[in-house]
Amino acid sequence: MTHTVWPTTRHVWLAGLALAVAAGCGRGDGPAAARGGARGPRAAAPVIATAAGEEMVLVPGGVFEMGNRTGPAEETPVHRVQVAPFLMDRREVTQAQFARVELPDPSHFKNPNHPVDQANWTDAARYCNERSRAEGLQPCYDEATWTCDPAADGYRLPTEAEWEYACRAGTGARYSFGDDARGLAAYAWFAGNAAGATHPVGRKQPNPWGLYDMHGNVAEWCQDGFDKSYYGASPSDNPRGPDPAGAERVVRGGSWRSEADRCRSASRAGDRSVLDTCIASDALGFRCVRRAPAAAPGVQP
Repeated sequence: MTHTVWPTTRHVWLAGLALAVAAGCGRGDGPAAARGGARGPRAAAPVIATAAGEEMVLVPGGVFEMGNRTGPAEETPVHRVQVAPFLMDRREVTQAQFARVELPDPSHFKNPNHPVDQANWTDAARYCNERSRAEGLQPCYDEATWTCDPAADGYRLPTEAEWEYACRAGTGARYSFGDDARGLAAYAWFAGNAAGATHPVGRKQPNPWGLYDMHGNVAEWCQDGFDKSYYGASPSDNPRGPDPAGAERVVRGGSWRSEADRCRSASRAGDRSVLDTCIASDALGFRCVRRAPAAAPGVQP
């Protein structure tokens, strides 16, 4: 695994990306990736330290099959999606991180090392903006309308396609570790082992790209509005979801209260606590993404 400090100079990016390719983290856009990545890149992706010292993973761009042929109707049809490279938080945003940008912690399960919970969608988006400002980056969200500028270099919530692609990490199985739900306890806090609460982030095994808690602990907000029938109309190139003006946004990954089936890589749901913290769930949190810097060779914004 490489561990590169960002932002940094071009020659460090060259070295980091060369090591990533050597580790098997190429673009993943060959025939195997198009079938869901069953033989796609499996090695851990490069870990990038942000200006504030937070760890992010440089997720390689590629092609994958999004959805599930045998799951609920909202997970169909399976469709081929191209995703550009991006940076994603290695762990779910913690209460300590929330405190560092001086936002009030909405969490039920108070502990600085636990993920933020009971965060509505705008809490998450506001955190993204404050974290961007703290690092001298351009905020992505207009706080009057909550529209997102994907061209900004600051933090935002992942699109649903980015989230599933990162969760799968080059795999095509039900979970990032395989099809057998009996292996979930090694990777996730869920209804079968969480004892009714969240847990410190990063204590379970990561997925093949080094991302922790993609299954379980807290479910995670995505950027997209939620539409059960969206997959039938989704574009194939970096889809950004349906018009988010509706009452629901996508949540992914399952949580401490979820049964194993809801923690699958393709499992999707919507949540209505977009503006109102009073109805936000203590099983719901988030992690941030950023567009990959154009200075990295071969990386497109």
